[in-house]
Amino acid sequence: MRAASAALTPLADALALLLRCAKPVAPRSVPLVRAAGHIAATSLTVPHDIPAGLTALRDGFAVEAAQISGASPYAPVMLPRAPAWVEAGERLPPGTDAILAAEGLEHRSAVAEVGPGEGTRAAGEDFSEGDALLTAGERIEPRHLLGLAAAGFVEVAIREARIRLVVTGAPDVLSPTLSAVIARAGGLTETVAVPDDPERIAHAIAADGADAVFVLGGTGFGRSDRSAEGLAQAGRVVAHGLALRPGETAGVGEAGDRPVLLLPGRPDAALAAVLALGRPLIAALTAAVEPAARMAQISRKITSIVGLAEIVFVRVQGSDIEPLGGADLALRRLIEADGFVLVPPEREGYPVGSVVEVVPL
Repeated sequence: MRAASAALTPLADALALLLRCAKPVAPRSVPLVRAAGHIAATSLTVPHDIPAGLTALRDGFAVEAAQISGASPYAPVMLPRAPAWVEAGERLPPGTDAILAAEGLEHRSAVAEVGPGEGTRAAGEDFSEGDALLTAGERIEPRHLLGLAAAGFVEVAIREARIRLVVTGAPDVLSPTLSAVIARAGGLTETVAVPDDPERIAHAIAADGADAVFVLGGTGFGRSDRSAEGLAQAGRVVAHGLALRPGETAGVGEAGDRPVLLLPGRPDAALAAVLALGRPLIAALTAAVEPAARMAQISRKITSIVGLAEIVFVRVQGSDIEPLGGADLALRRLIEADGFVLVPPEREGYPVGSVVEVVPL
């Protein structure tokens, strides 16, 4: 185990050590109704034009517009044959190019005119063959499901990282929040509660069925802090004590070919370590493509300690963001956060009005 006085490992180095044995997990297929929120394993394109031909947008009679040009109640136009009735979404019969409303026909006479294409959707107007529907590594959103279903897909391949969250000691108030953060990143959490006992912690870390293990609590240097000792029994501790504020007592290691992340038990520190290290790990396991950064202006200055990477929780207020704080942030303030700013170790912070990168929670 690392001594309390040993040098802290830079965040970038700790992340590199954590990711070195992280490989994308095998894809699996799920029905569309269960795909939202997961990370797409493959890119999907439209297999054919949608619609495949001229299609009705509303119920009515399929007609050739040129045949009833100028038709009105005062100048009805007799049609050579009764037009076919079509429902919305149906293909128009050959030789027709418009939809005449029901009240526009009296017996076999048109009493209203329509223009070519009126009430219809042309072939390929929704999608053309080869249009991109989903990109590998993209988070599947509800909007994607509409296009996928319209193109005839009934399932989609995803990558989902299985994360075992080993909760040490008691009480546990953090696992629901951490499980939600993990799920939003593309992971599936299995929570296991164990006492502050190295052997029990080691057993939970080494058990099969997980792609990575997060150990919550017991990472400090108190008499009941035994998580690093448990990791050392199950595998090895690569770094314990990080230049991350809050989160200085976090650690990284590995058990077999499985990455292990040690999370401090304090809420602000645990959340900071998951955001700075856990989410990038899950992204590596799911081969997720990170979305473009959001830039915003801070309404108050951010101060930071040179030499430490610092997570500062923020609240979005219109086009600006309000820094809430980082280390030792009270829960009433922490639960107001909807994003964070990562201050690099070479900076002392940001003056008021600075435009910074904001990562949503």
